[in-house]
Amino acid sequence: MESAISPGVTQLARLSFTGGTLVLEGAPAEVAAQLPAHYDPRIEAWRLPASSYHLVIRFLVAAELPFDDRARGYEELELVEGGPQPRDYQAGAIEAWVKNHRRGVVALPTGSGKTLVAHLAIERCARSALIVVPTIDLLNQWFDGLAERFGEELIGAIGGGAFEVRPLTVITYDSAYLHLDRLGNKFGLLICDEAHHLPGPSYVQIARMALAPFRLGLTATPPEGERLDVLEQALGPIVFSRAITDLAGQYLADYETIHYQVELSESERADYLEANGRYRQFVSSRGIRLGGSHGWARFLAATNESEEGRQALRAWRRQREISLATPKKLDLLEEILARHPGERVLVFTYDNASAYAVSRRFLVPAITHQTKPRERRAILAGLRSGEVPVLVTARVLNEGVDLPEVAVGVVLSGTATVREHVQRLGRILRRQEGKHAILYELVTKDTSEVGASARRRDHVAYRPTKNEPVANEPVVDAPSAALAEGKPSC
Repeated sequence: MESAISPGVTQLARLSFTGGTLVLEGAPAEVAAQLPAHYDPRIEAWRLPASSYHLVIRFLVAAELPFDDRARGYEELELVEGGPQPRDYQAGAIEAWVKNHRRGVVALPTGSGKTLVAHLAIERCARSALIVVPTIDLLNQWFDGLAERFGEELIGAIGGGAFEVRPLTVITYDSAYLHLDRLGNKFGLLICDEAHHLPGPSYVQIARMALAPFRLGLTATPPEGERLDVLEQALGPIVFSRAITDLAGQYLADYETIHYQVELSESERADYLEANGRYRQFVSSRGIRLGGSHGWARFLAATNESEEGRQALRAWRRQREISLATPKKLDLLEEILARHPGERVLVFTYDNASAYAVSRRFLVPAITHQTKPRERRAILAGLRSGEVPVLVTARVLNEGVDLPEVAVGVVLSGTATVREHVQRLGRILRRQEGKHAILYELVTKDTSEVGASARRRDHVAYRPTKNEPVANEPVVDAPSAALAEGKPSC
């Protein structure tokens, strides 16, 4: 396209897209200096991140500088609007996003219908759109949902062996990082699902290589600090958010969380204290502060320098193994499973070894990163149908899988991150008639697990009714079921 030409101006600027960047030719230096551009002497032109496209267009128009836009490769779409009516919070989310120039992040709990918000965004923009997702399972879910809403002839997919670019294309983060240097100008709307993945040093390049003037991030667990800054620079600010407690009981399943602490046996306790003491003595002798990733990196580097360090690393692994996988946790899991006969149960572990231990003892299938895609699909289909009543997984199902039939979750072990714990709760919250969800958490008393549990439960979704849990006595956290009535609106 060509802008309005002001009287007396004859110089024509040209915009093009190459290698995931914008190239601006023919613009006076005093004009380019006001843009996030640097001069590239190899091509005798100004180069900018592709994500600056909307800023450049606005600036050139405002400056009344005539230009030839050869960068834009996306198209306007004629979409037949329809589908389910949005709930009040979904309508509020899309209106807040539109008000912010169709840029920004929407934070909604798992199971609350973020996909419908994306469908509404696509309708509001009516431009070709790229939907970026973290896993092949999610790619397939998005493909099916988009095909049902807009018609399969408009839907393409890139990832998992597929490579078909269409007006509405779903792509994995890994594939987007590889291909957007060539495809980044073909989409006017960029949608990033599970957008908390985007701020990584590699994935953030996806946003920078995309021309898309319109951008939507979807997440249940927004990042914090510097990572949030990066996300907001890439997609826009958080324009709308709702917590699990805002929606539970009305739009999500009513739920409770039950926290158990189990005791180590005398021999396990002695083994744990010996390993923990050896590990901590080494850390102290080297003056290492373990808070944050830098402290852990220093510890790992120090363990490579001597046999004492290698023994300290083995001691760390041993004390962690004891706390995460004490047999008493499996005994308690047996009791929990007996309480829920015929119900679908999802068991979460920190590592593959623990997942396989559960699988062997209870003769239930396990899904880990080693599980082949076809086997994974068959197991999940069995869980949904009820043929597989119990499934154990090592972290790979924390996000990106829709399991509305599951009402019971058991956290045998996990990291200290709030995000992971909230995602695990979210797996069991999709609403079904009469569903009451329960998340059990099993923690080994007087070990590092206690502190990790406290940190990951530092979230509005968990409301303890007692301060100090005791072994084999649950502490029940439950959100208020008294929520305001509200009718969905368009």
